[in-house]
Amino acid sequence: MAALAPGSFAWLARHELRLAWRGRSKGWAAWLGLALGGLWLAGGCFIAWGLMDVPIPFTAWVGTGVLAAVVVMLSFMTTQAILGSQQTLYERRDLDLMFTAPIDGRTVLLAKLVGIAGAIVTVYALLILPLAVPVAVLGHPGLLGVAGVLAALAMTASAVGIAITLVLAKLAGPRAARTVGQVSAAMLGGAIFLISQLNRGQHGRESSIERTFREFHERGLGYIGWSGIPGHAAFGDVLSLTVMLVVGIGLFAGAGLVLRRLFLSGYQDATMTLSRSKPTGKATARLFHAGLFRSVLAKEWRLLARDPALLFQMVLRLVYMAPIVLGAMQGGGKLFAPSLAFASVLVATQLAGSLAWLTVSAEDAPDLITVAPVHKESVDTAKLTAALLMAAPFAVIIPAILATVAHRPLGALVTMVLTAIGGALAGFIELKLGKPGQRAAFAKRRQGGFVSGIVGILVAFLFGGTAGLAVYLIGG
Repeated sequence: MAALAPGSFAWLARHELRLAWRGRSKGWAAWLGLALGGLWLAGGCFIAWGLMDVPIPFTAWVGTGVLAAVVVMLSFMTTQAILGSQQTLYERRDLDLMFTAPIDGRTVLLAKLVGIAGAIVTVYALLILPLAVPVAVLGHPGLLGVAGVLAALAMTASAVGIAITLVLAKLAGPRAARTVGQVSAAMLGGAIFLISQLNRGQHGRESSIERTFREFHERGLGYIGWSGIPGHAAFGDVLSLTVMLVVGIGLFAGAGLVLRRLFLSGYQDATMTLSRSKPTGKATARLFHAGLFRSVLAKEWRLLARDPALLFQMVLRLVYMAPIVLGAMQGGGKLFAPSLAFASVLVATQLAGSLAWLTVSAEDAPDLITVAPVHKESVDTAKLTAALLMAAPFAVIIPAILATVAHRPLGALVTMVLTAIGGALAGFIELKLGKPGQRAAFAKRRQGGFVSGIVGILVAFLFGGTAGLAVYLIGG
């Protein structure tokens, strides 16, 4: 019990893990998650029973697959670590108490790293371990190494993620660090997806991912040398697993020892004003606009443009739209153009609905607008227009590709029209059915109400399917 004494590293780490778990779903959603987790574990036990007497050798193909999975997971884990580090520095306010308590700063930083690592590894553990552990228990004990690999990746990602966040905060300041960090996280999260699209095969039926995987296998990546360590570790090789854990623990502990000063300065900067500009006391004419519509429009655009969470969402959508555009430029099958039209309407409509919730339902000063001598309908119209204008660039990217590269101008026009109608309907749904909330809920995926969310998804799929069908029937 001495290790869990108040103020000790283990005591703080347990507290951080409890906070990370407390942020998960609650109520009926938690019970539904437990039920699905039980079914997933039962499926893993069934698979393990079927593989109990079947040998699972470690081959070159398996090693390449494990290496690819490790690279993808490390990319996404680092993205989550950057976001978790930003929440620790800029959103939570428990550091005030911790740094005034008689606790060493390194202990606080290491405990925060434990919380970040625990938060980012949970999803992967719940997806992988219910399959790997039963198989390991029922005849393949070497697969217990999968748990060690996940632990090593989580420690590595948390150390790298907080290092990136603290360096950005030191170089660019707290305000710019939040924005740059969100964009960097979006780019890092989609980096694997983008890189895979730059290596498309010369044969039309060979996907970029298949070609990349085959080239890795031909070079022996994932099977021999240092690249084979993750695969061997996942299959229980003691030396390989030891190497991964030593690297993970070393980076984890090194971050706590080396980054203490940066962590403290980042926390101090975060508690100060995030604006670098100094008030001049002079009237600023550019902040005032003639007419209600222009004033509300300028206000919403300014709020949307300086919101790091929103910037992260929009950049992430651009990142994952890039492979679609690259695929269109390099040709595709008969169903590729209709798929482009469907994806265009789906992405733009969902984004329009999210932005409409931000501008209409997540108003920071609803009382002020309520008592203002203006019609609420006029304010809502301006807010909805701001949301649709912000989503407009996403609505023209793929139709432009359809018109210029795929040589389907009529299909591009139909896609554009259906995107505009679907986006307007999604915004109108949020206007009428949206559940009021706070802007901070947007980053936590809790925006909007349940009914408006379901109706918005139906509208997106309805108009997206209509656009895809129309492009298919129109032809080239």
